[in-house]
Amino acid sequence: MEEASGPPVEVFPDNWQTVTVYLAMVTQWRTDAGGKVGLDYTCLLGKHGVMAMCGVRRGDRPDVFEGIQIMEFAALDHIHKGKT
Repeated sequence: MEEASGPPVEVFPDNWQTVTVYLAMVTQWRTDAGGKVGLDYTCLLGKHGVMAMCGVRRGDRPDVFEGIQIMEFAALDHIHKGKT
């Protein structure tokens, strides 16, 4: 796994749970011949899913999922920058 570089970033308390789940998903990228295409959402939900394992309450899961998608799309933009 490639380690991030650069200055530390501040995570607002309201976003900490989303960041925790996103980091737990680090090995769940779907790939094709062009590289990473997105996260595998199938492991997020359910009794033994990543959100449950990270302690995300059911009522908070839609907001956490939205935040994960925002982070995912930003990561994909960064990963594929300059490839086209």
